Amino acid sequence: MPYKGVMDDIRACVALEQPKRIPVFAMSEEFDVRWYGKYTYEETIQSADKLVEVWSAAVREFDYDWVWLQIDDCIEFEVLGVSCVGEENILRATHDYLPATRETLRSLKMPDPEYDGRMPIKLEALHRLKAEFGDTVCVVGSNAAPYSSAGLLYGLETPMLLMYEDPALLRDTMDFFVDLQSRWGAAQIQAGADAIWLGDCNAFSGLLSPAHYRDFAAEPCRKVIQACQKAGGMVFLHNSEISIPHIELEIDLKPDVVSVGPGADMEAILRAARGKMCIMGNIDPIEVLMRGTTEQVEKDVDRLMAIGRQYTGFILDSGEMIPRDVPVENMRAMMRRGHQLAEL
Repeated sequence: MPYKGVMDDIRACVALEQPKRIPVFAMSEEFDVRWYGKYTYEETIQSADKLVEVWSAAVREFDYDWVWLQIDDCIEFEVLGVSCVGEENILRATHDYLPATRETLRSLKMPDPEYDGRMPIKLEALHRLKAEFGDTVCVVGSNAAPYSSAGLLYGLETPMLLMYEDPALLRDTMDFFVDLQSRWGAAQIQAGADAIWLGDCNAFSGLLSPAHYRDFAAEPCRKVIQACQKAGGMVFLHNSEISIPHIELEIDLKPDVVSVGPGADMEAILRAARGKMCIMGNIDPIEVLMRGTTEQVEKDVDRLMAIGRQYTGFILDSGEMIPRDVPVENMRAMMRRGHQLAEL
């Protein structure tokens, strides 16, 4: 069950000190809605009542140490005029993008999180979940980092082309999103979020070289991190990264935690991050949780906890979003085994 010391343990991990228990997280939203079984995902994300009902039940059932209210990648972009598609249990995704022009950028209106789109729904859900659980779980909101935001506005490949064709437009677009995502992050923290999940997967090493990441994505991301921290929240930066040079660049941005992808060599990354940064990850949600047996899940938890316990600054988590079709017994096995090994 949720426990009173979880926030102290997370802060100890962030400070690279020894927690009493290693926190155990799971990126489980799709899975949680399917397990709960009362609503479709599309119904759930349009109601604060349903968001609170589903995740309150899931935290208690599976003993998560957090509430991860990421929801989907569309909330900030629907209100800017980007077409987003989703139905039933297919998550909403940006679809018809806006043209990458100065006219588009000039036309963008800064949304008000208190009134626009589904933003108020998420704020209400964060507030109510924090009121319900207090400091017995870590309540986590979410933002897209500025480089990824440009891709969600214009399309994935467009920012890569703009680096060469119109870098000034790319930088000015990211400046707009520094402002938007800083405001959106602060609003979620004020509503009750202990931390912001800052996603920048469009800046993943499979898409950007270290030089391009440093020259374009890094500084706007740093500004949003600093704004959220100034507002009083922690920042968990997630690029689903597996490349150590890229992770070292993420560490330089000084979030509170760097989350790594399922293909990363956790031992090598923890060595590289020793004394610098708390690292979170990285159970494979497909090969281990969805396709593996409960014994294989427990074995992978054993492996990661054995590695993580050698270092201060480690949090157990999945490396990516857990699919809705993961067997319930595998989720139970991950959380049960993680908690069995969490005591230090």
